Amino acid sequence: MTTAPSTMGPVQTAIYSRLTGDSSLMDLVTGVYDYVPEDAEYAYVVIGEATETPDNRHGGFGRQTVVTLHVWSKHRGHSKGLAIAKRVTELLDHQPLTIEGQEHVVTRFEFSQTLTDPEPPGDIRHVVLRYRVVTEQH
Repeated sequence: MTTAPSTMGPVQTAIYSRLTGDSSLMDLVTGVYDYVPEDAEYAYVVIGEATETPDNRHGGFGRQTVVTLHVWSKHRGHSKGLAIAKRVTELLDHQPLTIEGQEHVVTRFEFSQTLTDPEPPGDIRHVVLRYRVVTEQH
């Protein structure tokens, strides 16, 4: 039996498709990015860092992929970023994903954190979100 391929790319693609396919979220943001263009306007979501660990079972391969998403806004206070984060969590937490080459088991919300960019003028708000995506190889 050979080792299972990485799930990070397919998981990122599935999350991107889910988020960009939702008109309610897209009404709140200017885009969902892996790489943010220089001219991107706030507010937006960035699909950020990921880690992958094996979650194998007897006779099969599985993976746990932990993905960090970043919500960026230029708004007084965190209300705008938190509204975006709420919608992202509604779209991902315990919702089915179509992941190429994998059977989706579950996506679980792990945590969120609000941050304020300390650079003057201090008007950039950041919400960090993390999700664990559990998959099995077909």
